[in-house]
Amino acid sequence: MPEVTVHTPHTPSWVDLASPDVAAATRFYGQLFGWEAQQVAGPDMGSYTFFKLRGKDVAGVGAPMMPAEPIAWHVYIASANIDQTAEKVRAAGGTVLMEPDDVMDAGRIGFFSDPTGAAFGVLQARAHKGMGLVQEPNAFAWAELRTRDIAAAKAFYQQVFGWGAESHPIGPGQPEYTEWKIDGQSVGGAMPMQPDIFPAQVPPHWLLFFQVENTDRSAEQATQLGGRVLAGPMDFPGGRFAVISDPHGATFGILEARS
Repeated sequence: MPEVTVHTPHTPSWVDLASPDVAAATRFYGQLFGWEAQQVAGPDMGSYTFFKLRGKDVAGVGAPMMPAEPIAWHVYIASANIDQTAEKVRAAGGTVLMEPDDVMDAGRIGFFSDPTGAAFGVLQARAHKGMGLVQEPNAFAWAELRTRDIAAAKAFYQQVFGWGAESHPIGPGQPEYTEWKIDGQSVGGAMPMQPDIFPAQVPPHWLLFFQVENTDRSAEQATQLGGRVLAGPMDFPGGRFAVISDPHGATFGILEARS
C-alpha cells in the first residue's frame, strides 16, 4: 500500500476534479471509492474539498473557477520551480492557461496545455504535498495522454519535463502505446486518438485511472450511482480496465491491476 510523502519532480503529484456540484461529486466518489470529504475552502475558492482515504489526501474537487472551464479531471505534475516550468512550456510551444500563483500556504500552481491541446496542471508543493497514497485500490494509479499528434507530444514533454518515450505495440490493428519514463521508471502513458473512436469534437486530454479491486464490480456500481460506462470493461496486458463518465460528465478510468 504505497504511501507517498514527497513526489519526485516531473511525476504526477496531484489530481482534482472541476465539478458543477461539489456536494453531489463527494457523494458519488465517496460511495464509489470509499473516499471521505474535507472541505478546505469557501465558495470564493470553489468550495475546494480534499478526498481522503485512510486519512491521506488522494484527490480534490472544486467548482469551476472560470466560465469556460470544462467539467473534467486534471492531473498535476510536480515541479521544484513552477515559474521555470512555465517558461519551458512557452519555449516548447505550449500555452500558459493560468499563470503560476500561490494557493495560500498549500503551494504554487499553474495550468497549461501542450501543443496538441491537452491541458494539465503543475504543482510546486509547500504545505500540501499532493497525493498521500497511490497505486492501491481506490487511489490514483495512472495518467494517460490522449492526443492526435504523438510526435509533437513526445517533443514537448521531453523538453519540459525530461520525459523519455518508449513505444511498443499493444495488439494487431492497434496503435502503439507510449510510456513516459524518467530514469527508466514509467510515470504515465500516451495513446493516439483514433478517428473511429474519438469524434472530432473531443479534444486531446489526460485520462486519469484509479485502481480498484474488481473492475466489473466497480463499473456496475458506478452505473448504479448515476455514472455511465463509456468503454470496457476489457483486459489489457497489466489487468482489466473501464472508462467511466460520472453523473456530470467528467471522464475517468478504473483499473484492476494483475501481476
